Amino acid sequence: MASDQENSQDANAPDDTSEKEITRGITIMKSIIRDRDKAVTYNVNWNADNQLIGSNAAKLASYIGTLVQEEWVAFVAQRRDENFKKVSATNRERASNPTYVYKKGRLGYARLEEKILDETKSDATSLPPHVLWKEARVGKDGTVRDDVQHIYDECETLSQSISTAEDQENRSVLSRALNVPEYPGRVRGKGHGCTPTSLYKNPRRRNPSNQEVMETLQALQAQVLQLQKDNERYRCMEKCSSQLKETSEKASINCQNKFPEGISSCQLYLSSPTYRLVGKGKVHNTSGDLLHHRPLPDGHLKVSVDVVLDKDALLPIPDIVSETTFLRDAIGSFVAWPLDLIFIDDEVFAQGSQQLSQKIGSRQKNKRDLPVTSLPKKGAFVPRYQISLETLVDSSDMATAGAIRLLDMEEDIFGYSCTETIGKEDLEHIFRHQELGVGVIHTYIRFLYDNFMRGNDQLSNRFRFVSSSLVNKALICREPDSCREYLVKRFMASSTNNLYLWPYNSGCHWLLLAIDPLKEVVYFLNSIDGEWTNYPDMKQLVDTSIKVFRSQIQARVPRTKSSNITWIKVQCPLQRNGIDCGYFVMRFMREIINMNQIEIPITYFDEYKCAHYTRLQLEQIKEELCQYFIEKRLII
Repeated sequence: MASDQENSQDANAPDDTSEKEITRGITIMKSIIRDRDKAVTYNVNWNADNQLIGSNAAKLASYIGTLVQEEWVAFVAQRRDENFKKVSATNRERASNPTYVYKKGRLGYARLEEKILDETKSDATSLPPHVLWKEARVGKDGTVRDDVQHIYDECETLSQSISTAEDQENRSVLSRALNVPEYPGRVRGKGHGCTPTSLYKNPRRRNPSNQEVMETLQALQAQVLQLQKDNERYRCMEKCSSQLKETSEKASINCQNKFPEGISSCQLYLSSPTYRLVGKGKVHNTSGDLLHHRPLPDGHLKVSVDVVLDKDALLPIPDIVSETTFLRDAIGSFVAWPLDLIFIDDEVFAQGSQQLSQKIGSRQKNKRDLPVTSLPKKGAFVPRYQISLETLVDSSDMATAGAIRLLDMEEDIFGYSCTETIGKEDLEHIFRHQELGVGVIHTYIRFLYDNFMRGNDQLSNRFRFVSSSLVNKALICREPDSCREYLVKRFMASSTNNLYLWPYNSGCHWLLLAIDPLKEVVYFLNSIDGEWTNYPDMKQLVDTSIKVFRSQIQARVPRTKSSNITWIKVQCPLQRNGIDCGYFVMRFMREIINMNQIEIPITYFDEYKCAHYTRLQLEQIKEELCQYFIEKRLII
């Protein structure tokens, strides 16, 4: 017990920050000396950033002093020097009133990191500096100051756009968020002992060893040999294709008859070096079809690659245009595939393909007889409208580049009449489940207006929309006055409480704002769980527009209203990738209108409460879009 008390006193002795004479002598730590004489050892541990951690970390930090007794006199003399005292006083004064107070005492960043990893049972070896910086400023009651939370949130946003290499060469995200310089030899938020070199595991330039040079040369030689093989294989295939042209033409005629006309799901095989299934996709069996504006090779059909099962599989014919050799690099694009290595899915061949052929035939005879069915039920989902619309696109002039369709947007939707342009790429984004543009978002708004609000005075008077074409990130930065004028004019159409649904595009992400200008409440729905403070230009525009609207309303009818505009972050479902934001925004708008409530609960509507939307829930939104395109006869 006495030994423990001695160690505790040594480890917890407070620093003497007064100007009095330094009287403390050399640290001896008798308990460790006695244990050393008894051959008792203490184990110490180091974290991934080469910092001392573990139960004996404090002992070693204090015991190190006993190992440098000869330097103690020089150390004391240096501390008594008048120049040092002036520097020390200046630094002490500067650190006496920090903006963000450190609250972990002698625990230190390294042991704080160890504690967090142990408590969370994480498999990680380290935490980002800004995470430790925030945790080091959490008080005993667990509360986090707003200014600390703001810096942390800004770091989270910056970390998504700044690469690790950029951090090393310039400043870390924490230094950027704090707007302070980064000093050499240490890393802000990681503590004593951690340097940029140890953190990023990337020493400064050094000459490679002979072994490294040889390994690099061997890797390059292997790449050259592989390229030579690929080139030889391609030349051989070209030669065989020219020699067997007549035979291939006959085989093509016979084989094409085995495939249903139109687009069918298929399995893709290769026969070399072994016969195997390598991927799945869709075969496009239409007469006169071209691949990258060129005729298809004989004995081949055009296929679109959706799934790759063999990541090392080579394309039967490398794509010269895009310089693609591997099948994995052709996902979402079209390639030529040998007829005898394409196999139609049995279910599609028996049901879907015949049905699609019938649809094409009926469309040609009578365009008004296109089949329309209700949305499929969960558990048996087949994207019927997507398949139908894709077939219509491929059999119309929309299959060619540059073809567009125009959709009229009447004045009641956005407060002004306009025309929305839909191109083939917009439809491809729906079919391939890719990021959506404003044309698709606005088309879905037109669908909501036609199917929910038209003829329903209660809904049409309660919900209104803001055009993403007139108010977005680019226009807010370039033409803020015109954006504000449009919003104020839109709000002035309110005679009662209205909820304005505004899909906002930040440049690379869609989120939804639901604005009640009379109550001065803004609901913020973000599918990546970010804060509205991450979009300062957008927030400033909304706040300013509401204040201008308030002043104009008060000029008409005097009202008493506080100057505070309330922003509410709604705990809505969150996306799990970087693509789904547009689909989430469309579903948010549908559910808000369907619930028919001006006030959105902070935890979202109970009927739709979930951690994230399933793929089925997003596919249903796409089905509604595709059905709307078909029913409005936009493609025909």
